[in-house]
Amino acid sequence: MSDVEENSENFFIKDKKSWLKLIGFSALFVLLSFLVPFSLYKEVDSSLNSDLLQIFTLEFVVACFALLLVYYTSDAMRLWFTLRAIGCHQAFKSIFPLVFINFLFSNITPMATGGGVAQVWFLHRRGVRLGAATAATSIRTVLASLLIFIPTPFLFMINPQLSSDLLQDGWGIFLSAFAIGYVLLSAIVLLRIRWVIHTLKLILNQIHRFGLISQNTCQRRTWQVTRELFHFSCCINIFLTGNLRDKLMAIGSTILFLVSLFSFPALLLWGLGYQIDYTAVLALMVINTFIMYFAPTPGASGIAEGVFAIFFGAIIQAPDLVFIIIAWRFLTIYLGLFIGIFVTIFEFLSGAKND
Repeated sequence: MSDVEENSENFFIKDKKSWLKLIGFSALFVLLSFLVPFSLYKEVDSSLNSDLLQIFTLEFVVACFALLLVYYTSDAMRLWFTLRAIGCHQAFKSIFPLVFINFLFSNITPMATGGGVAQVWFLHRRGVRLGAATAATSIRTVLASLLIFIPTPFLFMINPQLSSDLLQDGWGIFLSAFAIGYVLLSAIVLLRIRWVIHTLKLILNQIHRFGLISQNTCQRRTWQVTRELFHFSCCINIFLTGNLRDKLMAIGSTILFLVSLFSFPALLLWGLGYQIDYTAVLALMVINTFIMYFAPTPGASGIAEGVFAIFFGAIIQAPDLVFIIIAWRFLTIYLGLFIGIFVTIFEFLSGAKND
């Protein structure tokens, strides 16, 4: 959050250096997104197959459009119902721009850290308190993470070969243990917020003791952190004890979002005439996305494509592999990111006019 400035009117990227970082990460995202598929293209000696053009039938295009509609709508729904569950009522149509803003900033920052910050800023500008906005985006993220992390150890136990050579020799056990640790840590953050507050106070006091910040700054930051985290805790409690319908809808829309996200490779394989096991594709995509969570590159670029190639290389013919990787990333990432550029510009300009 060092690149974020907080006050009553402004809460976002604050200086030229931060913008330069975003530009650098964006360039890295584009570079890696190009280099990995290109390297695969050279490695497998793929040639442009004219038969690939046969995928663009009316039936396939309609199926893609329908799946994209479910994908984007369920993404908006999971944030909207989470906000409702903590008592923040926003018009549903106002949430749709946040979907594409999240696509943009989460894919040009390492480990998708920028998307939530951007959404918090836009929600705060619309009158939602910082603590409530942070709680909503955090709950939304944790729900999706848990639905990915919880099944991962069981997938390794049910079928150790599912993850191919990349995760053999103990890697499956390591990642399973890491997934369980993440779930436990999330539970501590959500259910024992006082432990988090106490830890942050100790950190701020140590920073003050080393003379890096003044006593007034230390006290002010401690008060701000305590205030917002307590409000965050209240929002968590409201979510846990709040309207059952909104909570179930938040969970249900998250499941729908993930299923639609994981269904794009299956749709592409179906379009190319492959006979596939849909549940096996979903299982592979759960593990693939689990690994992407820890990719340090912007938007998991490079790593996402590489892991996908390892997982699906055994069932996809070499001439089709690069095409499917590019099409998968285009439908799930690049298209939303491209829309997000124009949505973000529009939101900034409309906000400037309102100010």
